[in-house]
Amino acid sequence: MKLHAQALLFDNDGTLVSSLASVQRCWTRWAGEYGITAEQFGRVELHGRPAAEIAADLLPAALVPQAVARIEQLEVEDVPNGGVHLLPGTRDFLDALPADRWAVVTSATRRLAEARLDAVGILPKTLVAADDITRGKPDPEPYLLGARALGADPAACVVFEDAPAGLQAGRAAGMRTVALATTLRPDELDADLVVTDLSALSALVTRAGVEISVRG
Repeated sequence: MKLHAQALLFDNDGTLVSSLASVQRCWTRWAGEYGITAEQFGRVELHGRPAAEIAADLLPAALVPQAVARIEQLEVEDVPNGGVHLLPGTRDFLDALPADRWAVVTSATRRLAEARLDAVGILPKTLVAADDITRGKPDPEPYLLGARALGADPAACVVFEDAPAGLQAGRAAGMRTVALATTLRPDELDADLVVTDLSALSALVTRAGVEISVRG
């Protein structure tokens, strides 16, 4: 199977990098500080959503700004502790792309996203973060903003995601989607193409754009 695109839009956590160890440490500590029980935490969709929306589901509105600042602080401070690493295939796949043909579109804040990307040596020319949007994934706004920043037609963009919320956002934006089974099982992911990770794919830059293929 081959996909042709003018621009490629990548989620970060679970797509380009793994930060699961850091996320678990920090959010567990955060929940304890705010008296949130495991049962309460388990009822909230966490993966692929902005921290502000998660906090709003769990806490009174008056506490949300402080709570969001606290989780950002915990996660940024935890980056040097080894909880972030590149997922297979990320480096080679991104190195094959022109810098102006791809963007990172993340639910993390800009400060946190830049800290994690810097830790693994990924420096995107274009980054859309939680600070830039009014509605997070699964709303299409983040990916539409990413396409606009690259000057690309949304219908000619391909989204790379590991989270159902992100895949839903990509589809709602009118984009084709590639799901990476780095966090969930393949049968839990709804996308135009499902692969294990970016090492399963190759990218060929042509005069018309980028051709994405599954490695044989």
